[in-house]
Amino acid sequence: MATENNDLPVRAYQKQFIGLMQTVFGVQSTFTPTFGALQALDGIQNNAIAFSVKANDVPVAVGAYNPNPNVAFGTGTSNSNRFGPMQEIIYSDIDVPYSFGWSFNEGIDQLTVNTDLDSAVADRLNLQAQAKTRLFNSQLGAYLVASAAADLGEVTDVNKVFEAASERYTDLEVVVPVRAYVTAEVYNAIIDHALVTSAKGSAVNIDENGIVRFRDIIVTKTPARYMAGKSIAFAPDNVGSSIHGD
Repeated sequence: MATENNDLPVRAYQKQFIGLMQTVFGVQSTFTPTFGALQALDGIQNNAIAFSVKANDVPVAVGAYNPNPNVAFGTGTSNSNRFGPMQEIIYSDIDVPYSFGWSFNEGIDQLTVNTDLDSAVADRLNLQAQAKTRLFNSQLGAYLVASAAADLGEVTDVNKVFEAASERYTDLEVVVPVRAYVTAEVYNAIIDHALVTSAKGSAVNIDENGIVRFRDIIVTKTPARYMAGKSIAFAPDNVGSSIHGD
């Protein structure tokens, strides 16, 4: 009957695509170390706000305890305390919007597809997940480049750039691993650099002819198409999130 298949493809494949998208993203995403695994939201009803967070930026103030007899006691009984001024902590609600949208428009006619319908759907969903992951890679790479806090120098001298980055992240007291996403050209320049030895704070995988660390910064070779026109992008691991709404 005509009513038996109404909207069946949507109900049958929507959640399958979300699961497939997360799997493909986990394997093919370039910036997973920084943004983590893809968080998928099914059946979203708010297409503007992805999620909300509560945060406050009040710095911790460490003061000196004041044992003066006229502080909190004596003449200061009602108008002072021995810990200094009290800072009120208030969290603000911050809405995080979606950064970009996506769509695909394909149709399968069971009479003309010339293969098993379920196989054709699975093939197309897999290809769409791969294309979406590449889109994520481009967007996340552009975000990292746009968020860069400082110009660390010309990439013609990779040692100087990594040295400056190492100093900067040390001074910022970043306690998680720091990673450098680099193009193949920069990656090869690092491998060929005269300072790439274990004594200089680098780690090389001889079997794969690849470098793992340079100046104690993890090195990840990245396709140039995802680097938004730059050759190096530094970022601490696990400082962001990727959210997919369907």
